Amino acid sequence: MTRLLHLDASARPGHHGVIAHGSHSRALSHRFVTRWRAARPDDPVRYRDLGATPPQPVDHDWIRAEFTPRDRRDAQMVARLAESNALVDELIDSDLLVIGAPLYNFGMPVPLKAWIDGIVRIGRTVLFDPSRGDAPYVPLLTDKPRRVVVLSSRGGHGMDEGGPLARMNHLEPHLRTALGFIGIDDIHGVAVEHQEFGGERLAASVASANAGVDALVDTLLAETPTSVPAAA
Repeated sequence: MTRLLHLDASARPGHHGVIAHGSHSRALSHRFVTRWRAARPDDPVRYRDLGATPPQPVDHDWIRAEFTPRDRRDAQMVARLAESNALVDELIDSDLLVIGAPLYNFGMPVPLKAWIDGIVRIGRTVLFDPSRGDAPYVPLLTDKPRRVVVLSSRGGHGMDEGGPLARMNHLEPHLRTALGFIGIDDIHGVAVEHQEFGGERLAASVASANAGVDALVDTLLAETPTSVPAAA
């Protein structure tokens, strides 16, 4: 059984092609999860709409609680970290993370950045060991294989890795860096481009992205065991 964690970060509600001004990234992530569940209906899916209900951003109270030893945290500190702990627990429990996220001004939406800040946690997802000298950080989410699918949308074009405007895209690189830091580096992506242009170019990009999602589902399904082998 593969446990999916499905996140959407777009400020736009609804899906492109269903409602006016619906989200392209939401449409892609919905397509991915729907096709996955059609093939594996028993795989559980946990969903968080970060765009509609953003996590609390890191503030002074969060920092004070996080850097207070666990056995010395008061009730207010425990409460302030409760949401972050829930985000970490969901990620740890997952096998496949599906992220729908548009590119906003060269980077990720604020709610997705708040999620990243909530799950990159010393002692929970990464270890800080000063005895290791100049390489003190040890990722903790290497206990099992985890995969990530990033389904994005962009106003411009040519922003894929190796593209002429890739330097302007800090969404996928940021996610690869942050998730790799905690031990998740098997990351795949599909994106819609040409949103600002509209017309035939956008329509062609949507069709190409939909085909890319379908192919990615098929590829990942083929790599996913249908059952867990019995222990020797």
